[in-house]
Amino acid sequence: MAFPGLRHTKAALLVFGAGAVLGLVVVSVKLPGLARVASAAMALGIAALPFALVADWLRRARSRPPAPRRRGPAKSGKRRGAPTRRRSPRRR
Repeated sequence: MAFPGLRHTKAALLVFGAGAVLGLVVVSVKLPGLARVASAAMALGIAALPFALVADWLRRARSRPPAPRRRGPAKSGKRRGAPTRRRSPRRR
């Protein structure tokens, strides 16, 4: 399924879509009694969308494990900043 982490957002969009489809049926079949139900479903879906997005964002932020700490480079016995000794080319 698309966007598996957006559970609440998908539900809000589903409510809005169901209200829109019901509104299309109300207009095409001329059922004035269901017009308010369709309008309420669409309004509920649109009003719930920001809350659903925030809920999904918080859920994702809480479920993510903290990033592991980065370690510095391994320390060797050499002093840092000490000049390296360059070897001269071998002569034969």
